[in-house]
Amino acid sequence: MQKKLPIFFVLVTVVIDAMGIGLIMPVTPDLLRQVGATDLADAAVWGGILVAIFASMNFLCGPTLGNLSDRYGRRPIIIIALVFMAFHYFLMATATMMIVLIIGRIIGGITAATQATAAAYISDLSKPEEKAANFGLIGAAFGIGFVLGPLLGGLLADFGTRAPFWAAGTLAFGCAVFGYFVLPETVDDTIRRDFSWRRANPLGAFKSISALPGLRRLLGITFIYAIAFYVYPAVWSYFAAERFDWNPRMIGISLAVFGVSIAIMQGWLIRPLLRRIGERNAVILGLVVDVLAFVLLGFVQQGWIALMLTPLTAIGSIAGPAMQGMMARRAGDDQQGELQGTIAAINAVATIIAPLVMTQTFWFFTAERTPFYLPGAPFLVAAVLAIICIVSFLGTPRASPVSKPVDQTGPSAHPY
Repeated sequence: MQKKLPIFFVLVTVVIDAMGIGLIMPVTPDLLRQVGATDLADAAVWGGILVAIFASMNFLCGPTLGNLSDRYGRRPIIIIALVFMAFHYFLMATATMMIVLIIGRIIGGITAATQATAAAYISDLSKPEEKAANFGLIGAAFGIGFVLGPLLGGLLADFGTRAPFWAAGTLAFGCAVFGYFVLPETVDDTIRRDFSWRRANPLGAFKSISALPGLRRLLGITFIYAIAFYVYPAVWSYFAAERFDWNPRMIGISLAVFGVSIAIMQGWLIRPLLRRIGERNAVILGLVVDVLAFVLLGFVQQGWIALMLTPLTAIGSIAGPAMQGMMARRAGDDQQGELQGTIAAINAVATIIAPLVMTQTFWFFTAERTPFYLPGAPFLVAAVLAIICIVSFLGTPRASPVSKPVDQTGPSAHPY
């Protein structure tokens, strides 16, 4: 029970983080028009700017917060971030100028970077053979939040444009209070290490972590895979409307089915699968399934077939947690925060790049003067990226887990 309650809190934190993003999605266009956007097109431009700001702060601050948690502990970083996350939602709920929304998203991007600290906390409590499966729980929690957020946001919108922001802020603050009472610290003097700005910035963190055997290649694969998998949130709404003529309700249902499938796969089914085939084979299986799903979606013309493919795409999602588990095994106990912060930064960069690549591909193949009409083209781009991941991953050597702190004065110390 002493172990399960903290893990439950961390998973609830991830759910609330995902819910907070989804809660505000239905009302963001109206809010932007209230605070200065002239029309829906103008609101879309500002919405893209706010997403870029959010992802950029996530990229810049993920390694910093991860390194801070290696020095000062996971508990204070998570709880303080939740308090500021609540403040960010309350700030946006009362905003009357665009600059206030920008400030809010800066704060929100910083606090969302604590997902790296949450992952490090999970890693601290997990045996080496449990890490990948427990990272799957984080994916499942995010999937649940991804389902609940837009549904609740749409319902709360009946009470006004600002209501979902107040609800998200209240949830975040309530979670901070809950964590204050139930969250023990997992960082002790055996794995604690000094904070260094050289490791805390994204490039320095990548250099430090990638120096460990096998991690540079795995981090590169993680980056390419994140761009490929982000094709779903980047273009699904546009793709479904163009290819299947689905209305917003049907698109929302399809996204909910996707989120539920991911949650089931990563929350329950990934454990027996990992026990049976291991992390390495799970990565290969996930990537191969992703290639198959992307190719099928690239050419599918019937909406019901796309829905039937959803469980297949969920199987593909095991590649991420399995790869994360492999990387956690290669890093020392005193480097888990730094590692997870680096992974968060890589995913944040992918979040910036993927929408640009995928939406531009969709535009090119659906524009009025396109030489070849193919709404599913972004999924074919994702399939190519997944194939690159497979080829690169097959060359990744096996490695033994590292479970003790790295000796910063011996031969294995970082070059600086």
